[in-house]
Amino acid sequence: MTSTTTAVSFRRSTFCGTSGCVEVAFPTEESVAVRDGKRPPAPHHVFTRKAWSTFLDALRAGEFDR
Repeated sequence: MTSTTTAVSFRRSTFCGTSGCVEVAFPTEESVAVRDGKRPPAPHHVFTRKAWSTFLDALRAGEFDR
């Protein structure tokens, strides 16, 4: 799901430099919004918390490693 709304407050990791980071926001208790930190006005993607959690678990498990 993609959205162009910007009413939510995005944040970035403290590990980020000045560019190239993914930013995340929590517009509702059941959703997570993600955007490119280099292009804040661009549309962002919205996922359910369950889908986001599943993605993070797979990332941590190395499922996307080359």
